[in-house]
Amino acid sequence: MGCFECCIKCLGGVPYASLVATILCFSGVALFCGCGHVALTGTISILENHFSKITSDHAMLTDVIQLMQYVIYGIASFFFLYGIILLAEGFYTTSAVKELHSEFKTTICGRCISGMFVFLTYILGIAWLGVFGFSAVPVFLFYNMWSTCAAMRSPVSNFTNVDSICVDVRQYGIIPWNATPGKACGSTLGDICNTSEFYLSYHLYIVACAGAGATVIALLIYMMATTYNFAVLKFKSREDCCTKF
Repeated sequence: MGCFECCIKCLGGVPYASLVATILCFSGVALFCGCGHVALTGTISILENHFSKITSDHAMLTDVIQLMQYVIYGIASFFFLYGIILLAEGFYTTSAVKELHSEFKTTICGRCISGMFVFLTYILGIAWLGVFGFSAVPVFLFYNMWSTCAAMRSPVSNFTNVDSICVDVRQYGIIPWNATPGKACGSTLGDICNTSEFYLSYHLYIVACAGAGATVIALLIYMMATTYNFAVLKFKSREDCCTKF
């Protein structure tokens, strides 16, 4: 066998679906974790400076956001390891399915591990659907503020009293009803929308939501690849048992 044929055979064992899913998963998790972490810090700053001047009013929210930031660290570490493991499992199952190398044999232990990855990936896919939906909530809240400010600045707007236009974040349950001032109206609201913190946090939340969506797509690709490989390995194990007799 020549060098070219050997290279073609080796390339045939590359799990391209798992490779694409791994790159997409790493990119999505990195965007979600990195942008989400910075956006949460900016959100706390906006609340403290404009909506809740008393620290005790948003103390619980601060604790929750700090906890979420620690969870983000754990998510990034876990998916870095899980992506590498799935990619390695993809190399193993692809080579076993295509019988590229004689040393790859399907065993009961190998099929059980593949089945475990299929089940775990399905669970993670459902969980990340929830994360994707949850990450869209701050995008919706910031979009409401941005659209209100855009309406006030619009030259075709017919508002007689701009100060009567307000955004009350207390109605979203972010801070308690006794928080002061709790809302921003008129020119104060316009000043908030013009701050770099608001602009940066709003766009970072959008990118974080897109990263969560990319991770969901990556997990769907993982699910299809692992399910197909597991089904083929299970079928081949039955075929091997039949050929023994």
